[in-house]
Amino acid sequence: PGRREPSHTAPRRPFRRKTRTHAMSANKRLNEGHQPLYGKMIPFGDPAWYRGHNSPYYRETHHAWRAKIRAFCESEIMPYCREWDDEKKLPDDLLRKCWEAQILPASCGGKWPTEYVGKGPGDFDAFHELIMIDELSRCGSGGVMWGIMGGLAIGLPPVLLFGSKFLKDKVAKGCLTGEKRICLCITEPTAGSDVANLKCSAVKSPCGKYYTVNGEKKWITNGLMSDYFTVAARTGGPGHEGISMILVEKTMPGVKCRQMDCTGVWASGTTYITFEDVKVPVENLIGKEGHGFRYIMYNFNHERWMLIAQATRFARVCLEESVKHALRRKTFGKKLIEHPVIRFKIAEMARQVEATQAQLEALTYQMMTMSKEEQNLKLGGDTAMLKVQATKVYEYCARESQQVLGGISYVKGGLGEKVERLGREVRAYAVPGGSEEIMLDLSVRQALK
Repeated sequence: PGRREPSHTAPRRPFRRKTRTHAMSANKRLNEGHQPLYGKMIPFGDPAWYRGHNSPYYRETHHAWRAKIRAFCESEIMPYCREWDDEKKLPDDLLRKCWEAQILPASCGGKWPTEYVGKGPGDFDAFHELIMIDELSRCGSGGVMWGIMGGLAIGLPPVLLFGSKFLKDKVAKGCLTGEKRICLCITEPTAGSDVANLKCSAVKSPCGKYYTVNGEKKWITNGLMSDYFTVAARTGGPGHEGISMILVEKTMPGVKCRQMDCTGVWASGTTYITFEDVKVPVENLIGKEGHGFRYIMYNFNHERWMLIAQATRFARVCLEESVKHALRRKTFGKKLIEHPVIRFKIAEMARQVEATQAQLEALTYQMMTMSKEEQNLKLGGDTAMLKVQATKVYEYCARESQQVLGGISYVKGGLGEKVERLGREVRAYAVPGGSEEIMLDLSVRQALK
């Protein structure tokens, strides 16, 4: 009697009986966001929601879309990636097939372009686009991915968002249906991330009827096979305020293209373009003079998000190929997967891939629920940081999968084909769209605003 409880003991809370309403509410949330099993169930071979994990992001329309894109990829793309890589181009009829599968209109971000291609998947949103990129990227070829959508996804949006009705009617439908191709021309031999200091010029004629374009563009995805070039050119003084965007057509005299011999992404047609006294009608100006820099910045988040989605699945492909090889290959009398050091490598890859996937889905949700203006205000730093995360994880998984697969990862074709190719294409994702150093600096500067 008279003893006190020690001061560190928490006071007892009165017992509260759970009300019927509370219990019903809790039960109602059980299985919320339930997702059916899908795929071959190879450990870590697909995102968590394929494996039956509940998710608030995906609905029945997403399930049907996923099945459709997977079937297309496995029948029309996967068997031919090596062939297309060796030929350094995609077949002429592939884009038509991609149009029929609704892939091309799903590549440009934002709303479905109903005005030009009719109705799309029910309730089309950013997660439909994410599923499309993720499923197609199972082919394990950056060259094929960029060959299909690399030019379209970054070259057409400036026209759709800022171009005149004349320009939209001129190019949109043809590009979205695969009859025509378009690319974005920003990078130059002396200007990559430093967009504000590009040198390509567009001088308006005294009569005011056309621009004369002179300059060079380098590392242009799809340039070799494009009909249209969305070109950033200097129409004014130095700095970003002197930049405009102009639609140049390949048939215009003075346009010269040659394919660049790069380490990877061969099927995408990486191109060096020269403009020599190319006369372009003033009607081909996209938006307003001097607004080109802001048009470029407006679509950068979406471009980087696409690279993130592809890099994340490529990392997962390396992980999946490692698991498959470890389950079939035997060394020292037992399967590779039975060696602790191999399980360690797989776990290290898996923890990074799954974390990156979760952040990608969270970012996609923000894109889906924000206006384009709000996205550009709030998501630039997050997108830049995740771009570094995704490409670093891809690089790590490419290396570790090569260690697991051994010699077959160094040979084109065969069981190690995807890992060999993806190992060559790492830098094509780490540098374009913003190098690691530029992206990390941008993410901090955005956070300090």
